[in-house]
Amino acid sequence: MDAVLHFLIPAALVLGTVAFMEWFAAWSHEHIMHGWGWGWHRSHHEPHDEALEQNDLYAVVFGVFATGLFVVGAFVWPVWWIAVGMSVYGVLYFVMHDGLVHQRWPFKHVPRRGYLKRVYQAHRLHHAVEGREGCVSFGFVYAEPVDQLVKKLHDNKQGLDAQALKNDDQAQSG
Repeated sequence: MDAVLHFLIPAALVLGTVAFMEWFAAWSHEHIMHGWGWGWHRSHHEPHDEALEQNDLYAVVFGVFATGLFVVGAFVWPVWWIAVGMSVYGVLYFVMHDGLVHQRWPFKHVPRRGYLKRVYQAHRLHHAVEGREGCVSFGFVYAEPVDQLVKKLHDNKQGLDAQALKNDDQAQSG
């Protein structure tokens, strides 16, 4: 029984932290990055040719925080597993958001079906609005069904960036 708890408690801490981080990332994306933190995040919503954008500073902040948790976790073991969960979420974010959605890796892949297509389309809809107001889908690993997001966009009465949607359609058919 003791060996099981030595596995289950860390696993629960890691999985719980990953789930919490998706909620927190979506909340901070909507309320901080599209609020008072728009100065850094704006670079992510504007066209550019650079490999890095000012928005990447958010990843640095989260990385510093996770590193601090690893330091504390060296003395307080549950905190170590929380830091692991935060780092796992960071990898998921990098793969899903930077890689899959924004193609910030050397090869291109647009998912054609299932969960990955839904995440891809949801985040493309997030970028279908010019500026920071009226956006939908602030999560990075979870995405609402696309038809619900389209309805929210129309309900927001924001002008959709038709070019962004057209580019998305071309990427999916290509």
